Amino acid sequence: MTVKVHVKNNRWAEGSFPNTPEGEEVFTITRERFDTAEAQHPDVVGKLDPFIDWDTDNWKSSMADAEVLLTWNMPTENLARVAPNLKWIHCIGAGVEHMLPMDWLPEGVTLTNNKGVHAAKAGEFGLMAILMLHSHMPAIVTNQRKAHYESLYCSPIAGKTVVVLGTGSLGGSGAKMIKPLGVNVIGVNRSGRDVEGCDRCVPTAQLDAVLPLADYLLIATPDTPDTRGLMDRRRLDLMKPTAGIINIGREAVMDYDALCDKLDEGSLGGAILDVFDPEPIAAESRLWNTKNMIITPHVSADDGDAYIPLTLGLFFQNMELFLADKPLLNPIDPKLGY
Repeated sequence: MTVKVHVKNNRWAEGSFPNTPEGEEVFTITRERFDTAEAQHPDVVGKLDPFIDWDTDNWKSSMADAEVLLTWNMPTENLARVAPNLKWIHCIGAGVEHMLPMDWLPEGVTLTNNKGVHAAKAGEFGLMAILMLHSHMPAIVTNQRKAHYESLYCSPIAGKTVVVLGTGSLGGSGAKMIKPLGVNVIGVNRSGRDVEGCDRCVPTAQLDAVLPLADYLLIATPDTPDTRGLMDRRRLDLMKPTAGIINIGREAVMDYDALCDKLDEGSLGGAILDVFDPEPIAAESRLWNTKNMIITPHVSADDGDAYIPLTLGLFFQNMELFLADKPLLNPIDPKLGY
């Protein structure tokens, strides 16, 4: 008996990736990639029947007997009827906000995500971005656009305070990488649980108390009902006028219009933003011309060379557990959305 696995790859909107008409290679699971990863897990070899598909080309016919779905997104209407044998869905992203609300998830089906796959890359990006803010790089880039030459100096970063909002795999990795430079790291998470790399952690309910302490704020929280609008104008006003902000989580967590206002009026020091809604950013968006802001095109956490191999490594690790009828790694709580 073999386990039927349906792999749903996504084509992308025409013009988004003009050189890749069948989707962006970074996120595409080919049969070759699937087989290469499977070969590294001997306990799984010969026990799977994968079907590699694009969008919903063969969705209903393939899902009729699929037990496992490997995907970014999927049609959710009547899923229990379309896929009566389905037991497990693995999302190839860490964020699953595009699947909310999860009232569509059939009873007895486990949803897992890619948490952890992004950690090393996101940690390096967080470290880089904090150091860029400390070195006034957003302001220097703004000056460059204006052909304005001004030396902006800084001292070593030791002694500064970094607040990490969202201490999961992304934020936690950033905390661990910045801590050796002698900074004071305060983590903020839902429960206030301790996290490696943080000097102390507080629950989200105490966010207002630590924001005024932040020289730099690293936002790495997912988009959930509890986090949307968390960094609103009122909370931005709590921060030092010299503070810098990084967002590698989701745009919905922060009021970008309020952020732009504060940067343009000089009541915040700088910002580095990597996540937007929609993406790509509209050409007329004010974000492009906000001073002391650097925009990166959602590249903070995705490894261009290893994203799919890392994803499949996690998937097959979970597949070993699935075949052994053991609890899977990274289960999503449908009520919390992460």
